[in-house]
Amino acid sequence: MPRPEVLERIKTAETDAEDIVAEAEAERDELVAEARREAEEIREQAEEAAQEWADQRLDEANEDIEARRAEILEEGREARAELVAEAEAQTGEAVEFAIERFEEAVHAQT
Repeated sequence: MPRPEVLERIKTAETDAEDIVAEAEAERDELVAEARREAEEIREQAEEAAQEWADQRLDEANEDIEARRAEILEEGREARAELVAEAEAQTGEAVEFAIERFEEAVHAQT
């Protein structure tokens, strides 16, 4: 094979190799870009799922807090009712005690 043909075949092979490398680099760039898009989509989905979970937990916590608040208020009402009942039961004794003290004070002055 004459030398010019060999040189021409080498140049053609080099050009073909450069084309293959360029195509491979372009494909690599496309794959990287697609992977980044997919990663971003996955990240967004994960953030959305995490936010939904956090919102659900917050709602559950608020429900628990409201239920406990209602229990505390009911306990307070019951305790108040007991105190009022006890106070009313002792009203007669308190009045008698106050009258006795008043009478003692009056008698002490006379």
